[in-house]
Amino acid sequence: MSSVLRVPAADIGPDSSMDTVTGWDSLRHLTLVLALEDEFGVQIPDEEAGSITSYPLIKLVLTELLEA
Repeated sequence: MSSVLRVPAADIGPDSSMDTVTGWDSLRHLTLVLALEDEFGVQIPDEEAGSITSYPLIKLVLTELLEA
């Protein structure tokens, strides 16, 4: 997340979201979703890709996909 959003890794945490991370716009969000899919070897469904707009939601979706 930090490399795609261009923020220090220490700045990513439970409060990180599109509202709190400067530069997390729709283009970076798409890039982040693609990077997560590549990194974790999962396919994030389109209906979920648009709604994972915070660190906790990303964690939740990835956990569900990896446990499936």
